Amino acid sequence: MSRTRTAILAAMALVAGATGAAVAAAPADVGIAAIPCTVDYKVQSQWNTGFTAAVTVTNNSAAKSSWAVKWSYAGNQQVTSGWNAKITQSGTAVTAANETYNGTLATGGSVSFGFNGSYSGTNALPTTFTLDGVTCNVDDGGGTDPDPGTPSNRVDNPYAGARVYVNPEWSAKAAAETGGSRISSQPTGVWLDRIAAINGVNGGMGLRAHLDAALQQKGTGELVVQLVIYNLPGRDCAALASNGELGPTEIDRYKTAYIDPIAAILADTKYAGLRIVTTVEIDSLPNLVTNTGSRPTATPQCDVMKANGNYVKGVGYALGKLGDVPNVYNYVDAGHHGWIGWDDNFGASADVFKQAATAEGATVNDVHGFITNTANYSALKENNFTINDTVAGKSVRESKWVDWNRYTDELSFAQAFRNQLVTVGFPSGIGMLIDTSRNGWGGAARPAGPGATTTVDTYVDGGRYDRRIHVGNWCNQSGAGLGERPTAAPATGIDAYVWMKPPGESDGSSTAIPNDEGKGFDRMCDPTYTGNPRNNNNLSGALANSPLSGHWFSAQFQELMRNAYPAL
Repeated sequence: MSRTRTAILAAMALVAGATGAAVAAAPADVGIAAIPCTVDYKVQSQWNTGFTAAVTVTNNSAAKSSWAVKWSYAGNQQVTSGWNAKITQSGTAVTAANETYNGTLATGGSVSFGFNGSYSGTNALPTTFTLDGVTCNVDDGGGTDPDPGTPSNRVDNPYAGARVYVNPEWSAKAAAETGGSRISSQPTGVWLDRIAAINGVNGGMGLRAHLDAALQQKGTGELVVQLVIYNLPGRDCAALASNGELGPTEIDRYKTAYIDPIAAILADTKYAGLRIVTTVEIDSLPNLVTNTGSRPTATPQCDVMKANGNYVKGVGYALGKLGDVPNVYNYVDAGHHGWIGWDDNFGASADVFKQAATAEGATVNDVHGFITNTANYSALKENNFTINDTVAGKSVRESKWVDWNRYTDELSFAQAFRNQLVTVGFPSGIGMLIDTSRNGWGGAARPAGPGATTTVDTYVDGGRYDRRIHVGNWCNQSGAGLGERPTAAPATGIDAYVWMKPPGESDGSSTAIPNDEGKGFDRMCDPTYTGNPRNNNNLSGALANSPLSGHWFSAQFQELMRNAYPAL
């Protein structure tokens, strides 16, 4: 099958960091079947006499049991040390061959390696790469779309040097609240949570209207537009509040009535100057690991979605189709530390993400990064205790709150999970987003220091910022506050802190409310509910009198502002 591949990151060589960003773009509108291989060569850091580079190779031809990538430098660059490949150099010519442990390279599979090098003068980017003697990043003549089209202009971090779109509909609701003008100019995600949202619901703005408004906000600078792609068949199989309109088997409708129209709008050349960030299918793929089979948290609905494969197929199709648009940056939802931070979830989830990213014609190069904590409450950074602390002879991991998880907060989890994703075959240049819209946990309840060292539980519970009853609680949490304001490149491996979930929009209704949106009543949104295995049978911690998910919840908005950290 041949399809447009404007999305291929490997068709670009990106130089980022202290030296700024320079892009060497290869032809962008070529058939995937006609591109035998792609090479993504990035200079990750550079100084006066040296540099560190990362290379990701994707094989689109027959599977290989060994491989060798070659390129030549135009200058005097010399490789000094490398990892994950046997790298040799003769003059300007460099050969990187597989190690014994990574020689297998499946069709559509990728492998990454890196090296340090020295140079003087100019560290020019290599322009031609071969895999086993076959030239990569170019059409070999076998595709159906040979027109080179417009070169992709992707950058390493779309948020760097750019403003982010302020949704005028959310902004107006926020500004109408007492004190809301303090945050009403913040950028938030635009949720496309049903087919009707593409053209606008009840007179509201549709996708084109948002993109047109973004062009007005953009002016002469760079602007990021954040879209949430959220309408899988059998959506959110472990939570009723966020169920969707499509039944478990409606994968074809998902493709043709939802993803295809979105992709067609995003591909309009009118919007080519925008940086469009898509966060793909919140709360979907991790369910296939944590809520299926013999686990106590399993649900029949999640077993169905694992068996029919429609989560994997849907995400793969979305990544491939949206990834064809050269100014789209796909970020896949990666849950949060309180969901997949445990040993038996961590690696297995990364494997499922790789499976989805190589399904339905997609490749790992259609993934620019991942997002964690979307619409969740996990603290960004717990400063009063670490996972390595021991109290009264017990590890912090033994506390009821941490419960043997390996991570205490979202930043440490996101950075570690990024490394795991690269290990399973995603490009080494992927970046992470963290949703900080509701994880500030400030106000009077915010601990000023560690808890008492009487027991490991008093130590952790007394010092933790996250004041939820249980880390598995997720619906309209009482006591939550706005977190870090949206910020580009705030930490190593993190492309941005974002407010993907618009503050003030409900997670679900606290009582059953009839509706035509496909949204059910989940007891986790009921403050009287005493829980289930996913929150260890604790109270839900939810606010009372909440509306349907996505609907405006004034009481929550006011509480988020009161408890904001940093404070407003």
